[in-house]
Amino acid sequence: MQRVSSTKIKFFLFLFSFLIAVGILIYSQIIVSHLQKVVQEILRSEKKIAILYANTLEYIASSEDPNLDYQFFFDKIIPSIDFPMIETDANEKIVKGFKNLDIEKLFSKNDTMYIIQLAKKMDEKIPPILVKVKPTPTQFFTDTVLEKIHYGESKTVLQLQNTTEKLEQLPIVEITLGILFIFVAYMGFSYVKRNEQNKIWIGMSKETAHQLGTPLSSLNGWIEILKSKFASEEIQEMENDVVRLNKIAERFSKIGSKENLKTENIVEIIQRTKNYFEKRNSQFGTKNIQFQIQSKNIVNAKINFELIEWVFENMIKNSLDAIGNNSGKINFKTEEKEKSIEIEVSDSGKGIEGKLKKQIFTPGFTTKERGWGLGLSLAKRIVEDYHKGKLELQESKIGVGTTFKMKLPK
Repeated sequence: MQRVSSTKIKFFLFLFSFLIAVGILIYSQIIVSHLQKVVQEILRSEKKIAILYANTLEYIASSEDPNLDYQFFFDKIIPSIDFPMIETDANEKIVKGFKNLDIEKLFSKNDTMYIIQLAKKMDEKIPPILVKVKPTPTQFFTDTVLEKIHYGESKTVLQLQNTTEKLEQLPIVEITLGILFIFVAYMGFSYVKRNEQNKIWIGMSKETAHQLGTPLSSLNGWIEILKSKFASEEIQEMENDVVRLNKIAERFSKIGSKENLKTENIVEIIQRTKNYFEKRNSQFGTKNIQFQIQSKNIVNAKINFELIEWVFENMIKNSLDAIGNNSGKINFKTEEKEKSIEIEVSDSGKGIEGKLKKQIFTPGFTTKERGWGLGLSLAKRIVEDYHKGKLELQESKIGVGTTFKMKLPK
């Protein structure tokens, strides 16, 4: 069954989140648009009532009929006013009436000034309606403004406007919460994934150490028998290889174990690893490899000797693979900082292509036909998980070489 890559999962997760965000935005805008239309309809209705009220006042002021019936005005028009309204004279000095304000009656001059100020604030949003009286032979010769009707938005309109403003902000809040949720979910997913990978690594390491233990014990016995009967350089080399296999088994057994860190000389470990590879140089098919160590004689750090030695071995193997059958250089450079030790491992190999730089520490990634793709990944885990340090690719150029940088706490 074909596996879905984590990159595709991330892409579909992002796409799904984007579609949800767009859906929320569109739906919210539809609701906001509908509410805005409702608000405009109510405002138009309120304006009609205010105009009707003003027209009625004009009609009453212009009428000379003593039998004019005002009952409709008091029964239908005034009760329908559910928005704040203030009636002033033409000069806005005298308050002739008001409705739906916070105060019920005028008790002082301060109350009058307060209502006049309210009327001016209403005028900033909605122009007042002028109550005019047309000229008549007995009263006026030109149109005269008798009063001004100032009115504002009703509580219903204000509530709807407030709701609309909140709804306009709702998509931002929802999208922010959605992004936060996805981020937390992604971090949780990554954490669980890392834990599972760590358990697999530890399980495989322990099992490898266990499986190597039995045949190595047997090999040690056979070598002792051979040594008692024959004395040769070949048997000694066999014993050296078995010793090395025992060391490898011991290294695997320490993966996932409790940190056992001691103050060790980093330069000594580098020197031992260098000597081993110089002796075994012919096994890697290389012509002439020059090892250089740029460092003080003693550079101490709190480390696990065997595991850091394993890291340096993997780094050198990686450099030898990059150099191939050519002559080349592998350089170690150490530098002491206040709280850490920095180690640069550089080679004159073929370099790493730009598109592959992000994958070199991924377990299983390799450019070799028979490679397992575990060397750099294992080295990074030992440095970062076990020693709480840092291992990263510092620089790599095609045809020039590669430099890795390691930081270890003191």
